[in-house]
Amino acid sequence: MQDITQIVRERYGEAARQAAIGQKAGCCGTGSTCASPDPITRDLYAAEETAGLPAQAVLASLGCGNPTALAELKQGETVLDLGSGGGIDVLLSARRVGPTGKAYGLDMTDDMLALARANQARAGVTNVEFLRGQIEAIPLPDASVDVIISNCVINLSADKDRVLAEAYRVLKPGGRFAVSDVVTRGDIPEPVRASLALWTGCVAGALDERDYVARLERAGFSAASVEPTRVYTAAEARDFLDEAGLDADGVAAQLDGKVMGAFIRATKPAAGCGCGPECCEGHR
Repeated sequence: MQDITQIVRERYGEAARQAAIGQKAGCCGTGSTCASPDPITRDLYAAEETAGLPAQAVLASLGCGNPTALAELKQGETVLDLGSGGGIDVLLSARRVGPTGKAYGLDMTDDMLALARANQARAGVTNVEFLRGQIEAIPLPDASVDVIISNCVINLSADKDRVLAEAYRVLKPGGRFAVSDVVTRGDIPEPVRASLALWTGCVAGALDERDYVARLERAGFSAASVEPTRVYTAAEARDFLDEAGLDADGVAAQLDGKVMGAFIRATKPAAGCGCGPECCEGHR
């Protein structure tokens, strides 16, 4: 199999270049056959949230949810967005944590980082820092952030256990993992799992919801849960199957209701708990 990391970098670099010139790329792909609006990325943010944000930040948004609205961010907190893209969720987080807080964005794609930093300058936001790196090796110290968010990015990693271990490492005791991601429910057809086009389009690399919880628990997190926020129909599945060059007529019905956007929550046990993966009742 080709290097997933390089393919993702190229695909999202192209999305950044499109956003920079005022064009929107969808999560299901960058080709002309992608549905408009994209079934995965459509209608994620309220108008009052995007008011005042640079248009390029909104155009570069390729998420499947709105983690900043669900993470219950507080004034003064430090937030890290894994795979921050054009910066929309970092800029929204910076508003929520206020001038005494900080929002980091981490991305491996140079074009996305350049776009995000330009969007930060356009927005005039100072409590933000964009970092270059991979989510499997977060360039921050242990126990340095209060909340980790992410928006339809962890599914793109070929080493999700490493991502979750790194998230656990950089969170402070009592810190929160609060991400939006694509997950699956039940068996997924092998052609879908094997498609590199669908991997970079947010579907092929998605974890089963039960597997996601189990991996979080193995990493040391407690109170892990998956809350579906948008379940995709067979008709919507046709859009990303067509884009990937698969037999939509033969496969779409097998995906009906099995692919969804979800909000995934978990907590790093508080200092002194000593529970590890099986957290005590007092910290659930």
